[in-house]
Amino acid sequence: MMSSTDRFRLAFSIRMPRRGFWTALALLLVTLTTACSVGRQPLDFRRENLQKEILRTGLEPQELILPDELTPEMKNWVRKAVPITGEARDRLEALLDAMLQEGENLLGAEFLGVNYASGYTGTAEEVFDSREANCLAFTHLYVSLAREIGLDAYFMDVYQAERFERDKDLIILSGHVTAAHGVPTRPLVLEYSVGPNVDYRYVERIGDVTALSMYYSNRGAEELQRGRLPEAVEWLRTAVTLDPQLADAWVNYGVALRRQGENRSAEEAYRKALAVDPRELSAYQNLRTLLRIEEREAEAADLDAVIEQLGDRNPYNYLNLGDMNLRQGLVEEAEDFYRKALRLYPDFSEPYAALGILAYHLNDRGDAERWLKRAQRKDAENPRVQALDKRLYPDRYREQSMARFLTVDEPAKPELPEPSAGAEGEGVDEGLNDGPGSAPESGSDGALDSELESAAPDSDGVRDRR
Repeated sequence: MMSSTDRFRLAFSIRMPRRGFWTALALLLVTLTTACSVGRQPLDFRRENLQKEILRTGLEPQELILPDELTPEMKNWVRKAVPITGEARDRLEALLDAMLQEGENLLGAEFLGVNYASGYTGTAEEVFDSREANCLAFTHLYVSLAREIGLDAYFMDVYQAERFERDKDLIILSGHVTAAHGVPTRPLVLEYSVGPNVDYRYVERIGDVTALSMYYSNRGAEELQRGRLPEAVEWLRTAVTLDPQLADAWVNYGVALRRQGENRSAEEAYRKALAVDPRELSAYQNLRTLLRIEEREAEAADLDAVIEQLGDRNPYNYLNLGDMNLRQGLVEEAEDFYRKALRLYPDFSEPYAALGILAYHLNDRGDAERWLKRAQRKDAENPRVQALDKRLYPDRYREQSMARFLTVDEPAKPELPEPSAGAEGEGVDEGLNDGPGSAPESGSDGALDSELESAAPDSDGVRDRR
């Protein structure tokens, strides 16, 4: 079957009759000019709107680092790397291949071979040069290149794609962002794999200003990790100015201000994060830490119940902590967190799959298969469930690239089942007390906050997109 690139080359190799040649050539040039002008509309429209929105914040676009800006070299590259004609999905996939694969296409465009790297959040130009990107940096590059060739791509935030990491006295909660194309009710979403547990059925479109604010928030969090507080404060001040509705940026800004000794401003930042998102657990925890530093124990105690309720009733917190412990080789601790998630939400598929993956790592295939069956009865389409299935039965799956596009019908926020009324008891699901190692439970159900405090008692929580 002829590829889009081959059809493109063939179209320009057909010999035309001498009679009417100049007329045909004129028509061809008019067609190409029209196509180019139409193709530039999404880029020009988006750029103009972005600059207007930046100006409304009181900032000057020319004074900002805009991570999606393309150099002439990058513009020339994408025009050679991707056919100028064809279906939108074919061209989106051709761009994706050109960014991720190595080698070159038939037109002589060298592929980029970009590798995933969770650290520094580069601009599009920096990613193009270094060939390394985290998810936010990769998405900025992809969206800007797609728009350059007339494909109206946009940004998507992915729900519940978070993972915990510790870095000295910081607890970093990293989310995920990606690109999409098409109508918002049925978008074509880029599945760029940063891990096996990202569920792209649950996404939300975000604007260019929010994506820009996320870039500044990421850079501020990175400066926090390096201990460069003045630089972190500047990055994060810009982030919250660009998008005051980005709770993550307010949380990070508060951490930077507190560590710089500006406690009153830090408290204001945490409270603004909570005004934007009253369920922002990191803001509550960081605010309580600040109150205790200032010996405002009564106010700090008032937050305890809120933190316990928010943290202890969210199974993703336990799953993330289990994953973090498993990466560090702490098997019993990982199992403990997975089982807490399972007791809390026995109708939720992910804890079963997590325990199955743990059993697989412990070379207990029989137990892993039993956990898989239970998980599949809850939600066979869940990515963590599918990751376990692929580990156990790799022959069922054809090899896939690390990225692809999928159509998402009616994107929505994930809805968890109701917490189990028997969460404090045992045996709320068939075989609940089976499992890898049957490790004894440590501590009471819940108590997520005390688990975090014992792991890093003087830590602040920061958030980013990696």
